[in-house]
Formats: sequence, structure tokens, C-alpha cells
Amino acid sequence: MTKKPRAAIPKASARRGRPRSLETETAILEAAYRLAASQGLSATTVDAIARESQVSKMTIYKWWPSRDALLIDAFLRQAAVMVPLPEQGDPLSILRDHAAAYARALNTDFGKVQVAVIAEDMAKNGSGALFRDRYLKARKGIGVQVIQRGQDAGRFRRSVSAAELYDRIYGTLFYQFLFGLRKVTPAHARALVESVLLPE
Repeated sequence: MTKKPRAAIPKASARRGRPRSLETETAILEAAYRLAASQGLSATTVDAIARESQVSKMTIYKWWPSRDALLIDAFLRQAAVMVPLPEQGDPLSILRDHAAAYARALNTDFGKVQVAVIAEDMAKNGSGALFRDRYLKARKGIGVQVIQRGQDAGRFRRSVSAAELYDRIYGTLFYQFLFGLRKVTPAHARALVESVLLPE
């Protein structure tokens, strides 16, 4: 029996200072996501996160440069759990499964939190750059590498860059979900992956 590859959980960014307690960090990130999903971002203050996680505000401020950065890292952790993206394995299977999991997640609180976090980033900073740098780069980097492996093996179309192919898949899914253009389902996501990646 072939051992299933473990999902990669990318790190949002390198940070200086004393090493963190993994248990404490997890408690903070889980509390932040739980509050955002159940009560909305306006109620997910650092005070509320500190109370929910039973961790001091001083620790939270020491580990994250801003509340927004903490919320994005909390979303990144949840994405790694709900929408795993393995680096090893069959490229087409990985991307079909990942896109299907993303479609499934969008129809839960995960989708609501993603839209809210991006909207707040854009409202406060004029762009989604913080979300891009702390979340999208890590996830997209792995996805692009998987697509490149498929291209190198001659299985995926090579006339378009791996980064562009990735954007066509996940940009389309998020756009369709955000504006309610269609019901985003796992079956639709799998079909989209094949239509984008496989040569005609």
C-alpha cells in the first residue's frame, strides 16, 4: 500500500526573537480563526483573541506585527488543515483534489473568512498585498512547483507558464464564488483543473 504524502503546511514568514511555544501559537491562531468565523472580524480584536486563547496580549503583539497579520496567519493555518496541498505525488491528482477541497471549503465559514480578511486588508492598506505576502505566496509557490512537475513530465500544457495556469484555476474559482456567478462545487473544480492543465 502506497503511503499517502503528508500535506505541506507552509510558514507565512520567518520571524526573529525567542522561539515560540507551538502549543501557545496554535491556541492563538485557532482562537483568532474561531472568532472570525463565528463573530466576524469586527469582534475579533486582540483583546478578544487574548481572552479566547488565554494568552497575554503582550505575547500576541510580540509575535505578530499587527492584528491583520495575525488574522491572515490564522487563515493560512486553517487552509493547511482544510485544503491541504501536498508537494509530492501525482501532479494531476494533487491539483484535482486540492481544487475540489478549496471549492468545498469556500461553501463553509472558510469562504466567508477569506473574503472578510481580504476586504479588510484592501480597505486598510489600499491593496491585498499583506494577504498576498503572508498567505498567497506560500500556497501559490507550492502549487506552481506541482504544475511545473506536470509540465516537465509532458502531461500539462507548456505554452503557458505554471504561475499563469495556477492563477487561471484558483482565480476562476474565487471569482465565481465571490460574485455568485455559479455554484462552486468539487466536481466543477476538478473539471476546471483538467480543462486548464491538460493539452487539447
